[in-house]
Amino acid sequence: MERNNHRRLLTAVVVSDKMNKTRVVRVSRVSKHAKYEKSVRSFAKYKAHDEANATKVGDVVRIMETRPLSKDKRWIIQEVIGPSTQIRADDAERSEASQHSEASEQKA
Repeated sequence: MERNNHRRLLTAVVVSDKMNKTRVVRVSRVSKHAKYEKSVRSFAKYKAHDEANATKVGDVVRIMETRPLSKDKRWIIQEVIGPSTQIRADDAERSEASQHSEASEQKA
C-alpha cells in the first residue's frame, strides 16, 4: 500500500561541507514588507543529511523534511539540482586574483 508523503521540500544552496555526512544549507525566501511593500529577503540555515558525501559548497540541492536524525538534523538531501554559478564565479575570481598576485611576486 502506498503511503502519502506530505513532507516539506525546499531548494537550498550548500554553504558548508566540513562535517561527515552532514551539510549546512541556506534557504532564501522573498516576501513583501507589510507596510512598505518592498521585497525583503530572509535566509534560514539548516543541517541536512548527505549519506554519500556527494555535495560540495555551492551546489544547489533539494532537501526534504524527515524525522529527527540528531540534535540539529531534521532534513535530508533528496537530489542535487546543479552547481551554483554565482558562488563558483566568485571562487574563480578569487583564484585568478591570487594567481595574478603570485605571478607578480615571482617577477619582483
